[in-house]
Amino acid sequence: MPVPVVHTTAELRSITDLWRSAGSRIALVPTMGALHAGHLALAQESRKKADRTVVSIFVNPTQFAPHEDFARYPRNLERDCALLQNAGTADLIYAPHANEIYPEGFATRIVIDGPARGLESDFRPHFFSGVATVVAKLFLQCRPDVAMFGEKDYQQLLIVRRLSADLDLGIEVAGVAIVRENDGLALSSRNAYLSREQRQVAGALNHVLDSVVERVKSGISIPQAEAEGAAGLIRAGFDRVDYVAVRDAQALAHIVSLSRPARVLAAARIGDIRLIDNKPVTP
Repeated sequence: MPVPVVHTTAELRSITDLWRSAGSRIALVPTMGALHAGHLALAQESRKKADRTVVSIFVNPTQFAPHEDFARYPRNLERDCALLQNAGTADLIYAPHANEIYPEGFATRIVIDGPARGLESDFRPHFFSGVATVVAKLFLQCRPDVAMFGEKDYQQLLIVRRLSADLDLGIEVAGVAIVRENDGLALSSRNAYLSREQRQVAGALNHVLDSVVERVKSGISIPQAEAEGAAGLIRAGFDRVDYVAVRDAQALAHIVSLSRPARVLAAARIGDIRLIDNKPVTP
């Protein structure tokens, strides 16, 4: 049977309410479409935590600044639905139109502090408010028991966990390991923008992060390891490094030594294409 596709909250709830009344546990996999193996892994992992899986597909305008790539962000709902159909891991696809998420007169935004401080917020100050707002809308529309988020967007994962806890939503926010290409590049919808030459450079991001992890674990200072990582990305051919940072793994607070689990996170640009990645650092 084809995976049903619905476009309104009323349609979504008519199905999920039936599932819930039958005692089913429901998972939500929020996406912006342009699906790849990383998204499919989220849906696959949801099967371990729930009986039914909803995959949402919505390109959220409020997390893009005017100069960013909202207009050209890849959109192909038919292709995305076919991928989910073939994977067999989704029970329902929720593809709302913009006015279903942001109806006329919509005037509310959620502002997150805590793990939202610094890193992405330093370069995209609008971003996490847009993410938090749309995720809250999707959570309230779907009312899942668990939501699946990839660890590639690690800061976002922590922010959504904070959102669910602070607003008493009672939704488990599960992180799923990064899916990588053969050379270690984290899968991302934006990888499709890379030219052949840029793609060769992009593969270095993963390897530079590995070197930062090893340098921190060897005992050199965290600022030195961060500086070496940034320099390594420039040598590899990146045009600009927004940050290479080693932070506490639970709250993304600054740390001065590797006394507890940490995360090295990076954002760098090749031309106008911005890539992010991260790796765990264990004491």
